Amino acid sequence: MLDIRIDLVPGGSEPLRRTIATMRIANRSNLADLSNYSIDATEGRNVAGLPARRVSITIQNHDRRQSVWRLIEKAAAATAQAEGDQL
Repeated sequence: MLDIRIDLVPGGSEPLRRTIATMRIANRSNLADLSNYSIDATEGRNVAGLPARRVSITIQNHDRRQSVWRLIEKAAAATAQAEGDQL
């Protein structure tokens, strides 16, 4: 399982650090070479005025024999396109 947290640190000021998004990626295929993953993500209200939301999606047949960044890339792209539920 991957737990990802996105923190905003305005101007590099640690006292202003806040979490703006989270994502949990869980393998559902017993670590098979081609694996299916469940993705659960949350995103806070953003500067574009979009409301906070929660997304639950799946990625199927991902080739595990590549960089973890490829899986994160797929998960982020699919999450960005998903409707999700407003929080």
